[in-house]
Amino acid sequence: MSVLVVGMSYQSAPVALLERLSMADEIQNDACGKLVGQGSLSEAMIISTCNRMEVYTVTNSFHTGVKDVVDVLEKQSGVTADELRNYLYVRYADAAAEHLMNVTSGLDSMVVGEQQIIGQVRTAYQKAADQGTVGPRIHALAQSALHAGKRVHSETAIDDAGASMVSFSFDRALQVMGTSDLAGKTVLILGAGAMASLAATHAGRLGASLIIANRTRERAERVADHAAQAGVKAEVVDFADRATVLDRVDVAVSATGAQGFTIAASDMPDRELMLIDLSLPRDIDEACAKKDGIELVNIDRLSNDLTSGEVHEGPHSQARDIVREELDSYSSAQRVRDVAPAVSALRKHAADLVHCEAARLEQKHPELTEAQLKDVNRALKRVVDKLLHEPTVRAKQLAATSGTVSHETALQQLFGLNLEDTGSEGVAVNAAELPTEI
Repeated sequence: MSVLVVGMSYQSAPVALLERLSMADEIQNDACGKLVGQGSLSEAMIISTCNRMEVYTVTNSFHTGVKDVVDVLEKQSGVTADELRNYLYVRYADAAAEHLMNVTSGLDSMVVGEQQIIGQVRTAYQKAADQGTVGPRIHALAQSALHAGKRVHSETAIDDAGASMVSFSFDRALQVMGTSDLAGKTVLILGAGAMASLAATHAGRLGASLIIANRTRERAERVADHAAQAGVKAEVVDFADRATVLDRVDVAVSATGAQGFTIAASDMPDRELMLIDLSLPRDIDEACAKKDGIELVNIDRLSNDLTSGEVHEGPHSQARDIVREELDSYSSAQRVRDVAPAVSALRKHAADLVHCEAARLEQKHPELTEAQLKDVNRALKRVVDKLLHEPTVRAKQLAATSGTVSHETALQQLFGLNLEDTGSEGVAVNAAELPTEI
């Protein structure tokens, strides 16, 4: 039984496809339930964000597990299995653990080091745990990944090296606008959630005044109050009136996660306007950017502008070192745990043999005294204990350091006759490389 990851991200799939796979809480819970209902899968957790959709499961069969996950995704999303396989990546065993640790640490994010993902992983884990689809393996992996993420953010300067999605989007917008701040400008914020609140805070720090609109006006007023407390001028308009203020703002930011467009091409004023779309599914119609004077920064454009896969020196290198340390610790603990039942079974089997042989001896030689039988029994146990001591200790050591023992060297390694290094590698492939039929 090993952890299997089947997923796609901004690096492997177009945003339009990620949008089709994006899962609301109810759909996510339903999908987790269907996953653990598959014959090869026993645990399930789904991470669904604007930049990725990943299914974490525990499977007793690699190829069958991949097929079962793809089958569930096909039924949940309506995207055909053939299309899914063109964009899905697969990680298994150690490779799956390393992947989640990289994700949680922000090393696999569009903006390296962004902190939102650690909260998103924690939320995904909690939802799956509440749903009852988390077992000991995903629990152990999630806790190790969250610990790795905390270490990366507390022990390195990666928070400074990689900006948040919000700050990066504003940086890109300012670059396009040809300015270094928003002093004297007005920014419209659509939404009142975490991303919208971050956008309001960032815009205020850049010197802008704010107009806030949200479907629930009370939440918009709360964001405006927080801005006012920070000395930022802010007003609230009804969400239905959002298009009417576009002719008096310099930047419009939408972060609502609405099912339809919050800003449409027909809403565009006859003047210059910078649009920032922080949502998935998209809030702002890309057709808006076709009009003269209108600029748009959205997740697609951010993805094209960033090279998050690039490995840098300094905090990025330190972060990867931490991930490697945490991966080694996690893998060792899991392998020792996996080998423990076999070691216990071996010792129980040996004890049963000693008991049977002692009973046979007592029946065959009734002339032996009770004291003599006890001496024989103790001698048999000592022989067995000495014989099994080396292989049981060695089995745990090998499990902790390698996880695999070849058939050719099993006896030599277990009995300490001829130690050789062995390696245990996970599997990291694209789904399209795997057979479709099992």
